Amino acid sequence: MASVIRDSVELGFQWPTIDPFLFCVHHLDHYPAGNATFGPSTSLDGRNIGMDFEVKDGWRMYHGDTVPGFPAHPHRGFETVTYVRQGLIDHSDSLGAAARFGRGDTQWLTAGAGIVHAEMFPLLSQDGPNTAELFQIWVNLPRSRKMAPPSFVLNWDEDQPVLHDGMTVRVIAGDLGGESAPPAPVDSWAADPENEFAIWEMRGEPGTALRLPAASQGVERMLYVFEGSGAIDGEQLRPNTGNRLDATVGAQIIAGDAGISALVLQSRPIGEPVAQHGPFVMNTRAELVQAYEDYQSTRFGGWPWPADDPVHEGDRFARHPDGRVTAPSN
Repeated sequence: MASVIRDSVELGFQWPTIDPFLFCVHHLDHYPAGNATFGPSTSLDGRNIGMDFEVKDGWRMYHGDTVPGFPAHPHRGFETVTYVRQGLIDHSDSLGAAARFGRGDTQWLTAGAGIVHAEMFPLLSQDGPNTAELFQIWVNLPRSRKMAPPSFVLNWDEDQPVLHDGMTVRVIAGDLGGESAPPAPVDSWAADPENEFAIWEMRGEPGTALRLPAASQGVERMLYVFEGSGAIDGEQLRPNTGNRLDATVGAQIIAGDAGISALVLQSRPIGEPVAQHGPFVMNTRAELVQAYEDYQSTRFGGWPWPADDPVHEGDRFARHPDGRVTAPSN
């Protein structure tokens, strides 16, 4: 019988992906107690502030110099999908929108024609710890939607289906086991059911099992094992590996002795040329040059915040560009 695993690679900080996924990172930072300005209540000596990606003492500042995270930066031509397992993120953008989300929430940010946003990880507990764990996934936009109006959608933890069928599976995008995630943004490649786009996060205790359904011909599927190990149709799933699967075959995953935590990315490819430089993803080099020129001249609407790294107040919320405010239903 042919192997369901087409190839397997060890995972580093940035995970290998399949079209239309451009980028996937699993951030896990064991931050200490916070201080009065929501940064770490410890010395930052020895860190490359502004570009701190080394895991020193179990955490990173990333591009932040006071609060960890990613101060104001631009995007064009793709989407970010940010699923937060632990901790909270403060979002701010050039549309004037803001949000505090996390603890199971997922944000879809459609950069489209251009947006500037900040993603900060405020350390709210001064007693500590302040663990932050999240996945950020970049999803390409097809040529026809590259210049769509920028927007964001927040899918609260309470509104995303979770299956308890052997393993526990959160349906972040797409369908699984008769459950459907909240709709993807209208301009997303994920919005067309013909593309069979899916993001599933699974956790299994030792010996538990989950059957992945077969997808249509032409659909691609990646399975990332980021904690524990297991087996799929009798083949070993090694710890800390990305496994490109034959998506047309239904396959059973069984958790190993230490259990398993895994992420599945699935989709029909867009199949168009990709020209990427930093925060811009277009189809041609000329379009990249235009993106930089547009950003230099317009700043994609400017930055309406008093600082590049805003921190918000209160519990989880989303304030949209039209002033509408939403919050979790429970």
